Amino acid sequence: MTTHTRKQKSGSRAEHHFFNPQGAEVKTRDEAFAAPAQQDVSSQAVATECKLTLHNGQVTFAMEVSYNPNTYPHVVIGGRITSGICGAPWDITGGHIGDTLRLDAKRAGQGSCASTITIVGQYQNPPAYRGTYGFEGATSSFRHTTRYEC
Repeated sequence: MTTHTRKQKSGSRAEHHFFNPQGAEVKTRDEAFAAPAQQDVSSQAVATECKLTLHNGQVTFAMEVSYNPNTYPHVVIGGRITSGICGAPWDITGGHIGDTLRLDAKRAGQGSCASTITIVGQYQNPPAYRGTYGFEGATSSFRHTTRYEC
């Protein structure tokens, strides 16, 4: 909410202007802070995307991750591993991004490959995660560094 009050030369005050979270002007302060009507809230309001690139020296996985920026650690709500992994694409089914990283995914593509992967890591600067990943429930089979590219 933003309000503007200005004292005019005549000594009277100009009226207040109230804005809702989307930037639309509303009539009252209560309207500015009111919860939006359910039909006005889209799933995009609680989701943003980033790109992650996992490197382990032998392979590079390109990932597009959707997460809720209003949580911390950020709750992963979907995404895809688009290339670099056997049977790509893979659907990212959950996880989190914060001081630590966890991504769970299942194979959506064809091939005689594993059906699940779990990627875990610890945050480091510049923005990246260093950790391990594994298939079919394992999390420590292979080392990786995953760059954060938002």
